[in-house]
Amino acid sequence: MSFFNSIGRSMTRGAPRPPKRSTTPTSATFPSTESLPPPSPTGTQAPKPLYLCSPFVEAALVVGNFKTIVMQPKHVDVLEWVASNVFDFYQNLNLFYGALTECCTSQSCPTMSAGPQLNYTWINQDRKSVQLPAPTYIDYVMTWVENLLNDENVFPTRSGREFSPNFPSTIKHVYRQLLRVFAHLYHAHYPQILHLRSEPHFNSLFAHFLAFGKEYELLDVKDIKGAPSAPVGIGLLWERWKEMGILVS
Repeated sequence: MSFFNSIGRSMTRGAPRPPKRSTTPTSATFPSTESLPPPSPTGTQAPKPLYLCSPFVEAALVVGNFKTIVMQPKHVDVLEWVASNVFDFYQNLNLFYGALTECCTSQSCPTMSAGPQLNYTWINQDRKSVQLPAPTYIDYVMTWVENLLNDENVFPTRSGREFSPNFPSTIKHVYRQLLRVFAHLYHAHYPQILHLRSEPHFNSLFAHFLAFGKEYELLDVKDIKGAPSAPVGIGLLWERWKEMGILVS
């Protein structure tokens, strides 16, 4: 069932979602960024990202594809299903980012990079695009999403409350911003994820996120792949997982 074709249905919420958990950053000892390979000189081909290399690209907790996992359960309203999954994606991504905050600093990540030629910008209160350090950008995103999750007008938790007609557009915006956080962590911090031996968990979370977004029309392919002049690093991962059958075309 298409998510956006279901917006006209009335919704009631059943049991409330569990309370959100606070993030506890992990004080692991990460490899120094000085030990990582230096950027390739201009004019030379950049090395393949680690997340595209075997065995890391195959690392996962789920065998097969995510089609069954993302399907709407019987007797569950589609908007309730979308809301609960977005809540879980936010929670799990927030936990992963909490474990990486020691290596994502204004010094190590002065921009919200997601590819060799791609830096995301933030729209400020004056509606101007501004460059922000990655930790500042991510803090803005996660704080904004958390405020939405706590807003009864956006994510109602009381029985009988309906979702706003603006919910589909709001959730697409949320999904786009969470995708950018994933993109930065893959591009800038995958070595640290490997150091924590968390690549199967992180890959499975992201594959689930992509599969769900595609199934319920929450993602635009252009956001995953980027422009030809400034591709998103995870765009190649999207294509590789489709070739492997993890994601359904």
